[in-house]
Amino acid sequence: MTQQPFSRPGAIDLSALKRTPPPAGGGAGGAPGATSGGVGGSTSAYSVAVDEANFQAVLEASMTAPVVLVFSSPSQSPESAQLARDVATVADEYDGRFLAANVDVDAVPQIAQAMQIPQVPLMLVLLDGRPATQPIPGAAPIDDIRALFNQLAQQLTAQGITGRHQPNAFGGAPGAAAGEGEEPDVDPRYAPAQDALADGDIDRAVAEYQKLVDGNPADHEAAAGLAMAKVLQRTQGVDLNAARAAAAANPDDVDAQTLVADLDMLGGHVEDAFARLVELVRRTAGKDRDRARDHLVGLFAAVGNDDPRVLKGRQALASALF
Repeated sequence: MTQQPFSRPGAIDLSALKRTPPPAGGGAGGAPGATSGGVGGSTSAYSVAVDEANFQAVLEASMTAPVVLVFSSPSQSPESAQLARDVATVADEYDGRFLAANVDVDAVPQIAQAMQIPQVPLMLVLLDGRPATQPIPGAAPIDDIRALFNQLAQQLTAQGITGRHQPNAFGGAPGAAAGEGEEPDVDPRYAPAQDALADGDIDRAVAEYQKLVDGNPADHEAAAGLAMAKVLQRTQGVDLNAARAAAAANPDDVDAQTLVADLDMLGGHVEDAFARLVELVRRTAGKDRDRARDHLVGLFAAVGNDDPRVLKGRQALASALF
């Protein structure tokens, strides 16, 4: 196994995942065989060291909220052990939105082999028992990990995925398990928009997020939810191939280019979406330029203003404008 540079996933299209309440006691707190403590002997409330005994329980925990699986090898890659600790630290900052799960491939190589892990370190985000992103290879500074979690949290909120893990559920702490029939915590501010998304009513979700933003423009999570809900709204029922063909045939058509940028966002090609619109700004003038710029700024909000790709995109936009 070899170490590779860190790379982030693109925007994550979670709209196809229709969430249902977990079975009674079926969150992380009620998963069978969940016996391990935190990562690296820590007392983290939202991390677990994975072994054969609790691996199935960790997968089941992803039915409640995302699990960030880290594959590490202290003997082969000291950086990977630090990555596992940093991911656990960041997961704790989100109060149950994520569970950090570390697989030490030295101790349990069979899990890495079963999942066909090509290298360490490597991160994988699981939701509903399956990968929600492409594998993320390589180590990363903790600030980059925070940027990744921030993007994930914003998009989860935007698409109505609100479950939370119970603290210390894998450590057996008293009272950590979810109660009988208890549903995950939901921030009441976002419940109407999230309910609309769960019902497939994108227009209502946009309206509900808009109310939140109008009431508190500083609510960055609501702003990100609104921006991503608008992307979903604009791309409903769109034929991907037809949209790309129209954009290729009409390179200066603002409607055609912004639609493909939205589709790129949903497909995880964030930098492609940004680059497309930066070049459109560069080629156009007047109202067309303003429309292209405003659309790009909306996509920045959907990804998160602290994301390094957004910072790079803003620099490119400034260059195109001036």
